[in-house]
Amino acid sequence: MRLSLLTRGALGAAAALAARALPRRRALPRRRALPRRRARPSATAAAAQRLSAGAATLATSVLLDSAAEHYRGGFYNPTMYLAPVASALTIAAATSSRPGPVRRGVFELAGATGLVGMGFHVYNVAKRTGGFRWENVLYGAPLAAPAGITAAGLAGLAAQSLGDGRLLGLPAGPLVAAASAAGLAGTAAEAGLLHFRGAFHDPFMYLPVTVPPLAAVALGIAAALPTPLALGAARRLAEATVGVGLLGVGFHALGVARNMGGWRNWTQNLQVAPPLPAPPSFTGMALVGLAGLTLLENRDD
Repeated sequence: MRLSLLTRGALGAAAALAARALPRRRALPRRRALPRRRARPSATAAAAQRLSAGAATLATSVLLDSAAEHYRGGFYNPTMYLAPVASALTIAAATSSRPGPVRRGVFELAGATGLVGMGFHVYNVAKRTGGFRWENVLYGAPLAAPAGITAAGLAGLAAQSLGDGRLLGLPAGPLVAAASAAGLAGTAAEAGLLHFRGAFHDPFMYLPVTVPPLAAVALGIAAALPTPLALGAARRLAEATVGVGLLGVGFHALGVARNMGGWRNWTQNLQVAPPLPAPPSFTGMALVGLAGLTLLENRDD
């Protein structure tokens, strides 16, 4: 049946009105390709790297310092060779990426070496005339110096055992931060004793007895109360302590240059000038503290 032109027009108008009345289907947005992000290492892996770096730095400091000081003492006791040898092995273990019983054994040897060394240094002071008199503590074998290799061994053991973020069955963050605080306090006390012996003749000699102790206090507070404010303050002070250790090497190098003959007479002046390898012990302990802060900042609880 044929439809007239008028009917066709009416049907077309009705269809157009019906199409407008129906709800329109929204066009789906085109999916944009997400940018590829580089995979960041986990907080535990980053902390383990800093612990290993701290262990290697501490061991390097002890290696060079003990070798120079024990050489000046003529290695009259065969056990004086133990500190440089254990330190060299600790450096190799801390810079190795292969975990295993040998590596763990090296770190355990380092920890024991420091304890034995402290025993010998205590005996060295005690056998002097008058025993633990002030001048004997001031000029005898440094009592806390061997603790550096013990700290290196403990940091290495922590780095190797940090897979689940716990140490000794406890959250690793507070434990590592507290250990770093104790280490910084002891290192600052040792530096304060030696800088007192040097009469603090340079104002920069006050840096190792101000910044690291403040970092130790901040790390202790952050370990107990890991609030954003405490963590931020501890991180800034720990980073400043890293710089204090590196800056100290430069000032001790100036101390060598000021002696008669300067660096041309280095074989003599390195033995009587401020020890070049000593300040990086602050850097190593601060790196351990930064590892603890990394764990604290990323705790699940």
